[in-house]
Formats: sequence, structure tokens, C-alpha cells
Amino acid sequence: MPGTRKLGRTSDHRLAMLRAMVTFLFENGKIETTVTRAKEVRPLAEKMITMAKDNSLASKRNVMAFVTKEGVAKKLFDEIAPAYADVNGGYTRIIKKGPRRGDAAEMCIIELVTKESKEEAKAE
Repeated sequence: MPGTRKLGRTSDHRLAMLRAMVTFLFENGKIETTVTRAKEVRPLAEKMITMAKDNSLASKRNVMAFVTKEGVAKKLFDEIAPAYADVNGGYTRIIKKGPRRGDAAEMCIIELVTKESKEEAKAE
């Protein structure tokens, strides 16, 4: 489950926040957050995609127990996991943006890596 960072929250609040962030990542494809939160979200999102690639009843139940929206879980099994069928890991990318204006927290974007974004990175 989640790593060792406490993120200034109780364990229940932290788990709820991470579940919501993973759900929003799958729903939107990318989210903007702090670097420490993104580093906590990344392994959870990667585990969910790996589980969804199995496409068994047990994996569907495990994903549904973690992802907070049923439609997002369906999208994970129908669209996201098949896109990574031939890839073993590295489904997400963290791109640092710089400090936040209010409290100077280091901000970043965590996003799902697609074939198009890989080709753009090679071109640059």
C-alpha cells in the first residue's frame, strides 16, 4: 500500500486522499500536485494498472475496492490497461514545474504516459 510519507495527515485521511488522487489521475490522464504527493501516488497508480492488465474477477474486485468511482474503474479495464498490454511498468511520468506561489511547495504534474507522448519526448 502507500509508502512511508505521512503527508501531514492521519492514516485514514491520507489513504482517502491517495485513493481520490489515483481516481482523478485515471479519470483525467494527469493531475497537478506537489512532488511528495505525486511520489506517493505513482506506485499506487502503477499497481492498479498492473492489476487491471490481468482482467480477472479478483483483480476487478481489488481495483473496485481502491478506485472511488465505478466509471473510472471501467475505463481502467476497458481503455487504460489494454493500452499498456505490452509494457512492463513505467505507466506514469512526473514532470516538475517549480515552486507554488503561496507557500513555495515544489509542484509537478503526474500523468499517464502514452505512445504519443513518448514520441514527442524522443523528438525533443
